[in-house]
Amino acid sequence: MARQQKRREKDPKIKLKQPDRSGPSQETLLDIAEKRGLFKAVEEKEKEKHKAEESADQTEDDSVIGRFGEAFLWSLSLTMLHFTLDVLVTHQYAVEVSWPGIISRAVQAFPVILLLFYSFHPHASPSVLLPRLPPRIQPFLHQLFFFVLSVSAGCYLIYISNTYGYYAVMKRSPALGCIWVWSVIELNLFCATTSLICCGAFLKYGDYSFL
Repeated sequence: MARQQKRREKDPKIKLKQPDRSGPSQETLLDIAEKRGLFKAVEEKEKEKHKAEESADQTEDDSVIGRFGEAFLWSLSLTMLHFTLDVLVTHQYAVEVSWPGIISRAVQAFPVILLLFYSFHPHASPSVLLPRLPPRIQPFLHQLFFFVLSVSAGCYLIYISNTYGYYAVMKRSPALGCIWVWSVIELNLFCATTSLICCGAFLKYGDYSFL
């Protein structure tokens, strides 16, 4: 017992103290990396890699059916729209429906729609019917072209529906309706909304009736 007491007396007394939570006083490796922009460089590389993977996936999806296959499928849908509009216009003027005539006009419209869609719809593979344009201006020209086409087709459809006779309206409305719908589909949300507003303004301030 005496020996244990002597050992305790010889041991130095260590004062209890709270740990230092103020953080490192010098720059750490993380601080140096952040100053040099290493984290941003890594994030940008990851974003570029992600975009490249998305574009590669999109290219693979487009190449499955090709430009002609995509144009063919879209043309079928637009031809059905032409057929439907033809029937609706015929019913609107209380004219007897001539199914052979309506089917014949839809069949005649299909190759025209196919040619237009194949030529002007954007695709990973360029069209052989149109000259190649610089990639930087292609989206702008695409939106500009279909915006003008959408406003023109919509306003002209409103105009002929209110001023021309029923026979002229029956002949022109299905084709104009297809062009109008297709043009709006090709536009982005802002341009499509703006084109519809322009057509609505033409309808209102021109004192026209839509029906």
